[in-house]
Amino acid sequence: MADIRLIEVKEEILSDNKTQAVQIRNDLRAKKVFLMNLMASPGAGKTSLILETIRGLKDAYRIGIIEGDIDSIVDAEKVTREGVPAVQLRTGGFCHLDAPMIGMALDEMDLENLDIIIIENVGNLVCPAEFDTGAMRNAMILSVPEGDDKPLKYPLMFSICDVLVVNKIDYLAGSDFDMAIFRDRVLKLNPAIRIFEVSCRTGEGIEAWTEWLAGEVKSLST
Repeated sequence: MADIRLIEVKEEILSDNKTQAVQIRNDLRAKKVFLMNLMASPGAGKTSLILETIRGLKDAYRIGIIEGDIDSIVDAEKVTREGVPAVQLRTGGFCHLDAPMIGMALDEMDLENLDIIIIENVGNLVCPAEFDTGAMRNAMILSVPEGDDKPLKYPLMFSICDVLVVNKIDYLAGSDFDMAIFRDRVLKLNPAIRIFEVSCRTGEGIEAWTEWLAGEVKSLST
């Protein structure tokens, strides 16, 4: 099992978040390391998607994970069992990750031996959307049981993301979730967003998601 490095984030970090985010992106681009920020509500399937992504790409790419939680290291333990390194950011109450926090995590990672870093942000659809982490791409997950009205309730999250993963599509048959209405609501907010329909339980749609991510990493290297 890979080691877990734990960082306690107890005090507010006073800095220019945007400036540090730009610096993080520039530094990682120079090192050819792709950083993705993954956001979602609790229970939507962030960790499950990360685990499926690791399994699909770890033979081709060196992957590291930054886990953000108010407390606990349970998700970091899950990903390290897949043989990838993880840094746990325990925020002690903060409901988001920002660039200074990500900078702290990156300082603990062997960037020369990584191709992809995935941030699992703190679980909610409000605060994380407001803070630039320095990621090259912002992705979010919306699970079918959450309902197709979430773009109406949390428009900023859907507006700032490059990619939307609709998880738990195996629940569609037994729900009133209307995928056509949902897509229309999302695309009105963000016409450029990429949408993937997946089930982390059955594996449906995961390959299309990992192929997209691999393409983003390859684009960074060219």
